[in-house]
Amino acid sequence: MLLEAKDLRKRFGGLHAVGGVDLAVGEREIVGLIGPNGSGKSTLLSLLMGIHRMDGGTIRIGKTDITGWPPHKIARSGISMMFQHSRPLLQQTVLENVLLALLPDRMFNFRFSPELVTRARGILAQVQLAEAADRLPGELAFADLRRLELAKTLAAQPKLMLLDEPFAGLSAKEVREFSVLIRAMREEGRSVVLVDHNVKGVQALVDRMVAMSSGTKIADDRPDHVLADEQVRRVYLGSRESSAAVATAEVRSEPILEIADLSVQYGKATALDKVALTAQRGAVTAIVGLNGAGKSTLFHAVCRLVQSSGTIRFGGQAVADRPDQIARSGIVLCPEKRELFGDMTVFENLRMGGSHLAAPDFRQRLDFVETLFPRLAERSKQNARTLSGGEQQQLAIGRALMMKPKLLLIDEPTLGLAPVVLDLISETIERLRASGELSLFIAEQNVTFALRHANSIHLLEQGQIVWSGPTHRFADEVGHKVL
Repeated sequence: MLLEAKDLRKRFGGLHAVGGVDLAVGEREIVGLIGPNGSGKSTLLSLLMGIHRMDGGTIRIGKTDITGWPPHKIARSGISMMFQHSRPLLQQTVLENVLLALLPDRMFNFRFSPELVTRARGILAQVQLAEAADRLPGELAFADLRRLELAKTLAAQPKLMLLDEPFAGLSAKEVREFSVLIRAMREEGRSVVLVDHNVKGVQALVDRMVAMSSGTKIADDRPDHVLADEQVRRVYLGSRESSAAVATAEVRSEPILEIADLSVQYGKATALDKVALTAQRGAVTAIVGLNGAGKSTLFHAVCRLVQSSGTIRFGGQAVADRPDQIARSGIVLCPEKRELFGDMTVFENLRMGGSHLAAPDFRQRLDFVETLFPRLAERSKQNARTLSGGEQQQLAIGRALMMKPKLLLIDEPTLGLAPVVLDLISETIERLRASGELSLFIAEQNVTFALRHANSIHLLEQGQIVWSGPTHRFADEVGHKVL
């Protein structure tokens, strides 16, 4: 066995991010880690790489116990990691980025010998970037940036490669091409552990699949067996009873938001391609899809934060041209990254959201938000950056609610939150639904969460809507696309 990790544990405050997980990886084996957001997958990779200090457990690579080793020493032992986000050195060429990764980890050794240059060009050829060697990273397409990250990972000559979200943002064709590269790594004698939300892409590539939920391992077997496991399906798709109950909730029939032929380009890349959908008044609508599918771009287009073509109608009228006008008309965005004013207090952040309200209306609205989130009242004088992740999410939603929206867009409300906090966000959404004063539109990777609350679902893949319908039909008709 190449890697044996036993009883790995990691806590962040009161959150058990990884709780007693065992993981074994054989020679020339590709293992896939799957699970919803917050299940502990990336944290597990960080423990293996020494990026996070373990609270318990042991790790062996071959016969060597590497428990507690720092990352640079673990890298020397034969493990390297490709991170989720590409961060090349933008002023250096593609070749120079790989050369820097090849340099020995000794101070003042910056000499690029002919042998190093030959090795770097060989690695670029492996990942099909040979012709881009003299270009700057900023000139590369997104998929080629991911190839560059893979090349830098290969420069360490690893026995075991840890790949965090290698398929994020890639098209179906690019996922297949990237999978070919990963298989080639195995043919060279390497083992691979990869984390990705693209379950179908993982299934087609790996020898074995490990499913995680809430920091624990719930399945470890052949891919077809894991995906057929009832607990795994429940984690991803929830129960039929809960989605059917939501679907039967009474909503008004007229649409509050109508989108037709909506397209967005980022340079040469198509982020949205002729998207058409509606959100009903008084309902909870969800748009689900993988990282890079275009969910955030859709919300940004609705709020005129990015340039787009097509039509967007709100309450039967074309939306305004400026973001501030759109917000005052009743469409308010709670962004994925929360975008709080970290050095301002909780009250000051809420005040920013309600700055357009007269004093009596502001106080009434503040009471409404603090009733929803009592923790915000308790933390009123505390700076936003000192709040926990869950408290920051409450503040982001609360600040958006201070604007008295008619349609609230919530981008990835569950991102990075502990299960206990997810329950609070769930309760909040249900209370907002019951209040009858606004409609909700949620963008989520966590399909289980979306199914729990939405009356209707839109599935977005690579910038296109591939399915729309009531929640209770989702699992039967397109559940196979997400699991």
